[in-house]
Amino acid sequence: MAQSIHTFKVNGLDGGVIDFADFAGKKVLIVNVASACGYTPQYAQLQELYTHFGHKLVVAGFPCNDFGAQESGDAGEIRQFCALRYGVTFPLSEKVRIKGAEPHPVYAWLTQKTLNGHSDSSVSWNFQKYLINEAGQLQAVFPPSCDPLDPAVLAALEA
Repeated sequence: MAQSIHTFKVNGLDGGVIDFADFAGKKVLIVNVASACGYTPQYAQLQELYTHFGHKLVVAGFPCNDFGAQESGDAGEIRQFCALRYGVTFPLSEKVRIKGAEPHPVYAWLTQKTLNGHSDSSVSWNFQKYLINEAGQLQAVFPPSCDPLDPAVLAALEA
């Protein structure tokens, strides 16, 4: 059986640790985020999902500068931008690498079927979404252009 997302711990943007084991029993929507992207307004919808479905969903943002150098800020700048512009309260990891020979371990797991047991994928741009089920297994992948409140995402949250 594939490893579970619940085995991962990541450094948080604010210096703490995000332990995915704490999210067992909830769905998790993992999104690579950036502050200067055409999709950046999706932060508002991600926050809306987190607020509305918080009893059964965690949104986890992974700031990344790999796509168009659209997340050039440091941790303080990213946190301030997210809080002031979009009221973000969901967990944000430290800035990570997704592309290249050594992607962040969470993204290695998300994108390799041999690790996640679901499917191979590649992150095409900022705001690609990975939905993890309550048991910690990859359930669905949504492209960056798919709004967080798209009916397909909402249906997957209810599945």
